[in-house]
Amino acid sequence: MHIFAKKKCIFAAMNREQASEKLRTSRLYALLRKASEYMDRYYLDAAVGFAIPGGIGDAISGVFSLLYVYFAAFVVKSIPLALAVMNNIMRDVVLGMIPFYVGDVIDVFHRSNKKNMALIDGFVDGDEQVVTTVKRKAAASAVVFLLLCVLLYVMIRIVIWAGQQVISLF
Repeated sequence: MHIFAKKKCIFAAMNREQASEKLRTSRLYALLRKASEYMDRYYLDAAVGFAIPGGIGDAISGVFSLLYVYFAAFVVKSIPLALAVMNNIMRDVVLGMIPFYVGDVIDVFHRSNKKNMALIDGFVDGDEQVVTTVKRKAAASAVVFLLLCVLLYVMIRIVIWAGQQVISLF
């Protein structure tokens, strides 16, 4: 179901053009546009990753990219769009963390912020191809999230077990 078809959405009473215009005139949308421009067009994302090594710069860029997730989840009110945007952000952070500055070079070409703006614009406009892409990326993100939860649970269990083994030695 699309965001404009849901009754809970604040834009449900408006037609698509009115809702799209309301979203595009918001201050947060303008901020996202500027962030996308600076991060990808002027390569600030790659520069931060290059300047602050060890994956920390890429993590910082990822934190700033969470604005897209906020916009998707709380302004557009679409969980699939938020998951698709998080998919791009996670991919950008992981690729940027590749050592020996290879990740920073990849950041120059990956341009996740531009991709996130395209997803948001297409989703808000009701572009069926973008909506299909959002659904596909959201499903992939949900699977990855579940796998990460399982891995986290396993890691916690291993740490608890190892702690018990160490304590039993004393």
